[in-house]
Amino acid sequence: MPEKPWSGRFSEKTERIVEDFTSSIDIDKRLYAYDIDGSIAHCRTLVKGGIISEEDADVLVGGLKKIKNEIERGNFQFDHGLEDIHMHIEARLVEKVGKIAQKLHTARSRNDQVALDVRMYLRDEARGIIGSLVSLRQVILDMAKANIDVVLPGYTHLQRAQPVLLSHHLMAYYEMFSRDTERFEEGLNRINVMPLGSAALAGTTYPIDREYTAQLLEFPRVSANSIDAVSDRDFIVEFISAAGLCMVHLSRISEELIIWSSAEFGFIELPDSFATGSSIMPQKKNPDVPELVRGKTGRVFGDLVSILTMMKSLPLSYNRDMQEDKAALFNTVDVLTECIGIYIAMLPKVKIHKEAMLQATSKGFLNATDMADYLVIKGMPFRKAHDCVGNAVLYALSKNKELHELNLEELKSFSAIIEADIFDILSTDQMIARRKSIGGTATESVNAAIEAAKKRLEKEIQE
Repeated sequence: MPEKPWSGRFSEKTERIVEDFTSSIDIDKRLYAYDIDGSIAHCRTLVKGGIISEEDADVLVGGLKKIKNEIERGNFQFDHGLEDIHMHIEARLVEKVGKIAQKLHTARSRNDQVALDVRMYLRDEARGIIGSLVSLRQVILDMAKANIDVVLPGYTHLQRAQPVLLSHHLMAYYEMFSRDTERFEEGLNRINVMPLGSAALAGTTYPIDREYTAQLLEFPRVSANSIDAVSDRDFIVEFISAAGLCMVHLSRISEELIIWSSAEFGFIELPDSFATGSSIMPQKKNPDVPELVRGKTGRVFGDLVSILTMMKSLPLSYNRDMQEDKAALFNTVDVLTECIGIYIAMLPKVKIHKEAMLQATSKGFLNATDMADYLVIKGMPFRKAHDCVGNAVLYALSKNKELHELNLEELKSFSAIIEADIFDILSTDQMIARRKSIGGTATESVNAAIEAAKKRLEKEIQE
């Protein structure tokens, strides 16, 4: 076992139980590629500053690349005694190239090194999630276009409220996932800041060119304050927060798919390939995929609370508590990536029961607001019209009828201004067609929203 990098200060060896307790290698080994790429860039920066020779750098870079290859092939040995991925790579580099490897850590600390690794990792993952959200939005857009003629009840308080196009309903989720995309893109600007060169917390005495390092690693800017650079985890909190909101949206659509696929609704059928059965009840087809997405949302919420709690009372600058950030971050990335991916695969295979949705719009007085609007157009103040229609609904309930099932004489008993033209107003088609306001559910409005979304999405893909 190699000596600890701090062993000169200590008179006793670290207890094995302490090594196991303080080790993070089981978690942070996934950062190996970023740690090596960052170390290679650091080598080049040391050469540029005249701190090490070009020959030394070539030896170090060659050794680092061989280590990367070993890890990728599964031939690398991990040991809790070496704590983290940084010490593993450094120790292996000593074995490969000798004492020259000890020059690599000049002008840096594990504090700025891990900050760099995590930022590089999260930069890639955020870009991947943004790409997945673009794909998910395309799937939703395609579903909206394909179902432009499908009508279903819109709900408030889970009570039937007014008829809407299914496309309009789907485009609501398109908007949610568009905001999610924007949040990850905005967060990416704050992730994409290069901290290397901040050293432990105070910067370094060596003549390094941090801008040069940033160029090598494709960072648009460098951190402005060395203390903040090593102690900042805002970018992780922000990412998990954005992920939590995205999971809220995935959970909401999951809830609707679960409800809609039940016998009580019968609006949709989930594909057999994305459902499971019961171990005891042969007839069951369970919506396990959306249920699991709904359940996994809580894990991301927990990750956010975990890292907020971890950071809330930490004095500047780096503290070992911050080692715990990666477990929460990696879990969030894994859960969100998996959930978006499975929705991209599942949604196109969902079967829409068009007639069941349409039939549901004929019950529950979904045309009550339209009747009130009709009275307003005829000159009645809205509040009086609201009360008038409420009385009509009460009467219809007593007759076990819907408003459009009452005859003209019955309707006129509530207001003399009601004429035969009211029946056209109370039809589902007209209730949809008349809502032409921007963002409304009229077919032409929804088609316009789909076209606008299509152009927006095409622009994002090109960029």
